[in-house]
Amino acid sequence: MAAHSPAGHPHRDASGRPLVAVTGLGIVSSLGHGQDATWTALTQGRSGIHAIARFPTDGLRTRIAGTVDFLDTDPLVAPALSERFARVAAEEAVAQAGLGSAGDFPGALFIAVPPVEMEWPQRKALAEACGGDGPVTYAGLQQAAASRSFDAWHDLFIFGTVADRIAERFGTKGSPISLSTACSSGATAIQLGVEAIRRGEMQAALCIGTDGSVNPESLIRFSLLSALSTQNDPPETASKPFSKNRDGFVMGEGAAALVLEDAASAVARGAKILGYVLGCGEKGDGFHRTRSSPDGAPIIAAIRASLDDAGIGPEAIDTVNAHGTSTPENDRMEAMGLMAVFGEGAARIPVTSNKSMLGHTLTAAGAIEAVISLLTIRHGRIPPTINYTVPDPAIPLNIVTAARDVPVSRVLSNSFGFGGQNTCLVLGSEPA
Repeated sequence: MAAHSPAGHPHRDASGRPLVAVTGLGIVSSLGHGQDATWTALTQGRSGIHAIARFPTDGLRTRIAGTVDFLDTDPLVAPALSERFARVAAEEAVAQAGLGSAGDFPGALFIAVPPVEMEWPQRKALAEACGGDGPVTYAGLQQAAASRSFDAWHDLFIFGTVADRIAERFGTKGSPISLSTACSSGATAIQLGVEAIRRGEMQAALCIGTDGSVNPESLIRFSLLSALSTQNDPPETASKPFSKNRDGFVMGEGAAALVLEDAASAVARGAKILGYVLGCGEKGDGFHRTRSSPDGAPIIAAIRASLDDAGIGPEAIDTVNAHGTSTPENDRMEAMGLMAVFGEGAARIPVTSNKSMLGHTLTAAGAIEAVISLLTIRHGRIPPTINYTVPDPAIPLNIVTAARDVPVSRVLSNSFGFGGQNTCLVLGSEPA
C-alpha cells in the first residue's frame, strides 16, 4: 500500500498530520480465536450465539449469548475474563506487527474495559466473612481482612488493573490508559491512539477493546432495561439488526487489538501496512442515560465529524459497518443518521452488522468491528447481516444479507453507546 498523501507530503495526510497506519490485528470472539477463524465464520454467515452453559439460566428471560467458551472462564468475573481476552488478542496483533514481540512495545497502551464493581459472589463472600446475615460494616470488613486474604479481590476489582497487567505483559511505555465510554469504548481507544500519534507524542500505540461481562448480574441488569432479546429458541436467529421483528440485542464477549503506527516509522522499518485509520469523529449528548436524542443530531454529528477528519465526503465510503444492535430504537436512530448524512446514497451503500453473528460485545464492540472492517478491506468481501428476513419498511437501507465480493477502499465503522457516547471511525486501504 502506498504511504503518501495526495498533497505530496510523504506519510502525511491532507492536513499535514502523520498518517496513522495499522500494522497488527488481533481478535478473539465467540466465533473463534484469531483473525482467520473469526473471518471465515463471519463470511460464511455462521453465528456464535448459543445457549449459555457456563452458569444456570433458570428463571432468566434471556438465556443466550455469544460467549467465548474455548478459553478458561474461572473465575467468572468481568475483569478476569476481559484481561484474558485482551491478552490473547494483543498477542496476535503484536506478533503480526513484529513490533515489541519480546515484551518491549515502543508505544503506549489504550484499553477499553468494562466498568468495574464487585460482583454478587464476592459480595456474598464478604458478607459471610463479616458475620453472616448481619450488616456489612467497616469494622467487620477490617476484621474479615485480618482473618482472610482479600488482596486478590481488591486487585481484581480496581479499575485499571487489567491495563496494568496488559502493559506489564507487553512492555508498553508510559502510564496505560483505561477507558470506558459505554458501547463506543473500543472505538474510543483507537481514537486516543490515533490522536497521540498525530500529535507526535509517540510512534506507535497498542489499542484494545475487551469485554467479558456475560454473567448473571449483567443479564439481569440489561433485562431490567428491556434491552435484551428474549427470542431464546433458536439462539442463532435472535440478533436481527434492522429487521422489523427485532426485539433487543444479544450479549457477546471477546476482544480486539490494533497496533497503530506513524506511517513513516512503519515504512522505515519495512512493516506491512494493513490499512489506515483515516478519520475519527465523536459526539456526546446528555439527552438520556440509555436513549438516543430523538432528532438524531449526535449520531449525525459523529458520522460527519469522522468524514471531515478523514478529509472525504460521504460518496467516498464503500460500505458501513453499522453499530446495528438489533434494538428497536438504536437501529432506527442509526438509519436516521445514515440517511441524513448520505442522502439518496443511503439506499445504495452496503450496510452490515457483525452483531447479528457475534452479539453485542459492549466495551469491545468498536475495536472488534474496526478489525473486521480492516479485514473487509483486505479481502474485498463484506460480511453479511444474518437473520434479515423481515425488512423494516421504516429503515430503507441496503442491508447486506449474503457475503458480497466488491472492492472496498474505505469503511465507516459506527459505535453508539448508552449515555449518548458516539464514536465513528473511517478506515481505509490508502491515504485519503
